[in-house]
Amino acid sequence: MHLRLKPFTVILFALSAAGASKDDVLPGMPAVLNPSDIYSEDHAGKLSPVVKNFPARIYVPNSASNTVDIIDPATFKIVSHFAVGKQPQHVVPSWDLKTLWVLNDLGDSVTKVDPMTGMKGETLPVADPYNMYNTPDGKYSIIVAEAQKRLDFRNPETMKLAFSIKVPCKGVDHMDFTAGGRYAIASCEFSGEMLKVDLVEHKVAAKIFLRKDAKPQDVKTAPDGKVMYVADMISDGLWVIDPYKFEKVGFIPTGKGAHGLYASRD
Repeated sequence: MHLRLKPFTVILFALSAAGASKDDVLPGMPAVLNPSDIYSEDHAGKLSPVVKNFPARIYVPNSASNTVDIIDPATFKIVSHFAVGKQPQHVVPSWDLKTLWVLNDLGDSVTKVDPMTGMKGETLPVADPYNMYNTPDGKYSIIVAEAQKRLDFRNPETMKLAFSIKVPCKGVDHMDFTAGGRYAIASCEFSGEMLKVDLVEHKVAAKIFLRKDAKPQDVKTAPDGKVMYVADMISDGLWVIDPYKFEKVGFIPTGKGAHGLYASRD
């Protein structure tokens, strides 16, 4: 059943008391240059020297055909097409930006792609790779093993497993990191919950419930790092989460089926 939120529940509460936590420090993470805008180095024109000569391309995983298309955004034409493992879900850049990883969810594998040439590389065995994130210090690639209810921390180059964290929820999907990098805030699509994962202690530090029948998807940190936004495709909007107190502080209604969530270049 599709439940609607009552009007008084969609008021966005004052966020001035959110603040940052003093323990939000992940050793080895590059320094945040602008505390009021953690995306400052993502602005237009601030490309990493690593990618300055890469051609502009869009990589599309085709889950039904087990293939990847590469599109030239200037011409909207497919410039390459190749087969990968079963049900590719996402294409994710490595922390050092030198590799793209195709996550073959039901194929239990990941496939390398060279972003300079667009050529497919080797395929490595990886269990249940629904999604992948890189820890802010670049030390691990986190494989979101949704069906296994795990976050698998792997070597970012060899994909060798270092350790796993079991998660107490169903359908762990997407995440983002707090401004200081210590915590990952992850959504659980099938149980309507959010997790706070401590990347220093390597454990789930807290869990909150959003609402009955909620289906949280993408998670994004606010530019000032004070709150997290969570797209909910059933509640048709964004939950606003205080990542330090780890509680709901508001809700922003959008359109139906809110799923993807991205910060603009400015």
